Amino acid sequence: MVRGRARAAVVGAVVAGAIVVAGCGASTHANRPRPAVSTRISVVIQPHEVIVQPGSVATGPEQSQQIPQNQGQPQPRIKSSKPLNVTIVAANQTGEDAHLVIRGTKEVKSGPVFARSPATFQASLPTGSYTVAADVRGARPAHFTVGPYRASSQNDLLLP
Repeated sequence: MVRGRARAAVVGAVVAGAIVVAGCGASTHANRPRPAVSTRISVVIQPHEVIVQPGSVATGPEQSQQIPQNQGQPQPRIKSSKPLNVTIVAANQTGEDAHLVIRGTKEVKSGPVFARSPATFQASLPTGSYTVAADVRGARPAHFTVGPYRASSQNDLLLP
């Protein structure tokens, strides 16, 4: 009888130890920052020139991305060299349909931007200098730069 009780006690101790060990998780839990919100760039196609605003993005914290209650808080930086997600909002103020071509570290071509109409497209652009040109005769291209700064969106609310 004593053997049975001793065996049961040993088995019980082993099971209890296994439960304790299984209940312990990793001692550190990575808190990865949320990805950056897509940055917006406005492009205006005019008969004699292409205008890009702002002239540089990702050079530091962007105040326009934070909601007003968080504007005084530091914007967390993502330590990454991934390309910047950019939303290009284009307005064609000419009388002819056009396509935009962004040339630099990477080349991106838009779909048609119809005459006197807006269009939106997205691109992932690595750090570097870019030229934005439209296939409108006589329109001078514009220039803008993408810096290395990537900000987390963890201070922004109502994001998916």
